[in-house]
Amino acid sequence: MSTADMKIITVIGSGLIGRSWSMVFVSGGYTVKIYDNQPGQAAKAITEIRKQLEELEGAGMLRGELTATQQLALLSSYDDMAKALEGAFFVQECVFEQLEVKQSVFQDIERLVGKDVTLSSSTSCLVPSSVFSKVQNRSRCLVSHPVNPPYYVKLVELVPHPETAATVMDDTHALMTKVGQAPVCLKKEIDGFALNRVQAAIIAESWRLVQDGIISVKDIDLVMSEGLGMRYAFIGPMETMHLNAPEGLQDYMKRYGEGITRVLNSFGPVPDFSGEGAKSIFNEMRELIPSDQQHLSARIQRRDQLLMSLAKLKKEH
Repeated sequence: MSTADMKIITVIGSGLIGRSWSMVFVSGGYTVKIYDNQPGQAAKAITEIRKQLEELEGAGMLRGELTATQQLALLSSYDDMAKALEGAFFVQECVFEQLEVKQSVFQDIERLVGKDVTLSSSTSCLVPSSVFSKVQNRSRCLVSHPVNPPYYVKLVELVPHPETAATVMDDTHALMTKVGQAPVCLKKEIDGFALNRVQAAIIAESWRLVQDGIISVKDIDLVMSEGLGMRYAFIGPMETMHLNAPEGLQDYMKRYGEGITRVLNSFGPVPDFSGEGAKSIFNEMRELIPSDQQHLSARIQRRDQLLMSLAKLKKEH
């Protein structure tokens, strides 16, 4: 049965990521059943989703072809896992990042669903072989790792368990594409997946440059936001190199490969992110953006508004 014939998706967990996934799925016309083991939490999540969808509609940024009212009609909340899982063809788990909790949740889910139901985890740092180690039928299991916030940043990493069936990867890729996400498929699991490994490399070198007195916290962020990030919002590092030499990528490496190798060999060890050397970086960041809830919330809201505008721009081009 194709994803077009299946309509019910169950989201396990009603926190920020669970709410975001629910919004993404209903935008694609799927019926979404939200479950939370804390009584009343799933219902509260729908109240929050209603507010967000109405605001998005008012701003002209609602995803999908359905109105906010039509999308809300596709949502329902459950305190009973068995009822939440009835009829689902796809289950997206969104509980907090604790291995034992996720393992237990998937054991419970497996007892309540048929063998053909796809089991997907939103984990950002746990490999599938660990998350699904206590599941009996692991061929239908994978990680679907979104980027926060998933509604505005469309990338989702699909990471297979060593036993995941190719058809499960293909069908999930088709589902994510249908609901407007931008799925990428890893060919095998690796710690950190792809996005977090690339992000960790950027974090490490940025931290080293600040810690070594080369550049300030404010200016290293500008290197990305007003420099590399301007290109990377539309094309990745491979295409960037391909376009930056007259004859493409191979020509780029002939010209710059030796210099890149020299710079890479000059990189220091992994920085200490919590020792004495980190204190000055923490202080500098707090001077730019105080760490109290009011200031952080304002910057998060600004981030989301900018991401919304960028998403709109990318859609138009």
